[in-house]
Order: sequence, then structure tokens, then C-alpha cells
Amino acid sequence: MKKWLIPVIIIGLIAIALYSWGKNFNNTAVELRETATRSWGNVESSYQRRNDLIGNLVKTVQGAADFERGTLTDVIEARAKATSTTIDASNLNEANMAQFQEAQNGLSGALSRLLVSVERYPELKANQNFLELQSQLEGTENRINVARDRFNESVEPYNKHIKTFPNSILAGLFNFDDLSYYKADAGAEKAPDVDFDFK
Repeated sequence: MKKWLIPVIIIGLIAIALYSWGKNFNNTAVELRETATRSWGNVESSYQRRNDLIGNLVKTVQGAADFERGTLTDVIEARAKATSTTIDASNLNEANMAQFQEAQNGLSGALSRLLVSVERYPELKANQNFLELQSQLEGTENRINVARDRFNESVEPYNKHIKTFPNSILAGLFNFDDLSYYKADAGAEKAPDVDFDFK
């Protein structure tokens, strides 16, 4: 065997090993990122369902002629802000997540104030359409929580994959950035004082 052939074979084997490692890293990272992206879509879908229900709730409440207009206006404005604040799934960084969360929190606060003020309106509390919408909103809030949890569960394996050594080397070369988790709101550890049971 010729002496020059041995280094060529060694270089070839190293090249094949590096190619295989890079390909496996890239394909796994793409698959995990797509799973997280799909999970984020489910979060947005759950929030969209809530926004749609709030629109119907607002129409129902508007039927009460003497209902506080300021409270209703707050909900309408917060809903408009929440629906206009979206995140491109490929750019789920901490700043964008915080902005999205702030808009959703504003809507949640306005909605809570609206539901609390309904207590003073017996005709609304007895309105079957209102009661059904209220029940659907409660269910949607649960869906939102589940979707956010599943999103965080899908972000974890992706982030681990791109941050562990030696994958972290390839992550930088292939431009795979870590994704931000959906974090609990400040003060979320305290139970809210809102009562959704208007019997």
C-alpha cells in the first residue's frame, strides 16, 4: 500500500464522521425547533379563542344599557392591543415573549374587572348567553395554561440539544439560537381575588 494513501483514508474517515455529526445535529435541532414552533402556534391559537370569546362577551354586555362604559372600553382596548401583539415563531426571544405576555396580562386584568363589575347587574348574571360565554372563557383559560405548559416542555429538549457540548459548537455555526420559555407573570404565585362564580 502506498504511504500517501493512509493519510487520505484517515482524512476521508474524519470528513465522513464530521459530516455525519453535523447532519445529525442539524436534523435533530430542526425537528425539535419545529415541535416548539408548533407548540407556540397552539398557545397563540388558545389566546385567539379567548379573544374571540371576549368579543362575544363584550357584545352581550353592551346590551345592558346602563353598564359601565369605562370598564367595557378598557376591555375593548386591551383586546385590540392583545390581538395586535404577535410573535413570529422563529423569533421567540425573551424580549418578544415579555411584550406578548404584557399585552395578554393587560387583557386578563381588564376582563377580570369586567367580570367583577357584572356582579352588580342581575339581568346579566341571569343571561344564558353570558353564562355560557363565561363558562367557555373559564375552559379557555385552562386550555391556555395547558398550551403554555406544553410549549415549555417542547422548548426544553431543543435548548438542551443546542447548548450541550459539543453541539453548542455547531449551534453557533448553524445559527440555532435558544428559545425563551413562557414565564409566569410577576406575582403569579399569589392567588387572584377574582371570583368567576356569579350565582
